[in-house]
Amino acid sequence: MKNFNEQKRYERAKERVEELKKFYNNLISYIVIISLLAGLNYYQNEWSHAWFLWAAFGWGIGIVFHAIKAYRVNPMFNKDWEERKIRKYMEEEQDDQKQLWE
Repeated sequence: MKNFNEQKRYERAKERVEELKKFYNNLISYIVIISLLAGLNYYQNEWSHAWFLWAAFGWGIGIVFHAIKAYRVNPMFNKDWEERKIRKYMEEEQDDQKQLWE
């Protein structure tokens, strides 16, 4: 039983590391590409119309959602959230039944 629980913990940790790695790769790509677009925009001498900001804004929204998912800020993105809630309610019900019989 211990090996099974440890294996599950290892798999969850590995999934989390993979998600963080994907986020950091996305963030690095964002920084590099947006910097190149900003340089291109500057090279064209068109600071009066900073068109690269549209790409930065659009991709930035995706980065924010990816960060929320990677850092599990919102429980709705957490795969185990439902399972934890079910266990919590089952334990509460079991505690309530114990109190009735005491």
